[in-house]
Amino acid sequence: MSTSLPLQKRIEILKKEYDHLKTGKESLLKIIDEAEIPESVYNSNAIENSTLTLKETEKILLEMEVSKNVSLREVFEAKNLARVMEYIRDKAGELSKEIVLLLHQMLIGNIDESIAGRFRKKTEYVRIGTFIATAPEHIERLLEEALIEYSSDNIDYFIDKISKFHLQFETIHPFNDGNGRIGRVIINYQLYRLGFPGVIIRDKEKQAYYNSFKEYRDDKMTKNMDKLISLALLEALHKRVAYLKGNKIIEATEYAVKIGKPAPVILNAAKRQTIPAFREKGVWKIGVK
Repeated sequence: MSTSLPLQKRIEILKKEYDHLKTGKESLLKIIDEAEIPESVYNSNAIENSTLTLKETEKILLEMEVSKNVSLREVFEAKNLARVMEYIRDKAGELSKEIVLLLHQMLIGNIDESIAGRFRKKTEYVRIGTFIATAPEHIERLLEEALIEYSSDNIDYFIDKISKFHLQFETIHPFNDGNGRIGRVIINYQLYRLGFPGVIIRDKEKQAYYNSFKEYRDDKMTKNMDKLISLALLEALHKRVAYLKGNKIIEATEYAVKIGKPAPVILNAAKRQTIPAFREKGVWKIGVK
């Protein structure tokens, strides 16, 4: 078990409050989720070195005109990923190999049909930095083993299970392209199935995110990924609780002035999620009565 008991307790308390507040307010939650999609798409693509800005991503998803310098591939990457994210919100059943392939088909369709919706074939090898991913002939077996391990584990904490599956999935790297984006989609698929909101793995945390893979490949440790997903989930819950309560949403720096604290202290507390802060378009905010 990697996620600490105090952190588990904080998530448990916040989830109970979220479940209590959301009754009869499903339309508000849907609006929050829909408003968050451009930010989620932008961050996931940015981790994969997309050149799109958040503003460009928003324009693409709103069918607005964008600069001629934006490549058609990046337009499709943004639109397809948004479509996948919208799809999983209401479709989160038991995770299976077939679901993983369907999500990949939705993601890569119109971009490269020759690899969309299928695992890597013989002779199709991929490298992530200096790490060479699983050989094609072992992909299906290892993925099925990871899926069985995830579904049959009734002992480990749910975040630890999701974290380990994500690390296993990215280590297998079953596709020629789109592994990172599909892996992060699956995190939310698993969270939705458990009644939680989705999370955003942010480009600003990319180095910590990448370090967690090295930690897993070198030592089979999941601590860094557990922490990253836990903090992202607390942030997602804090955001929704603030809106469900009807609180006034202000920037964290304004909140610091209101309570007479230095802004860096409040921003550091926000990053540690020891205050109920959350980000919108990269800006830390908090709900106040």
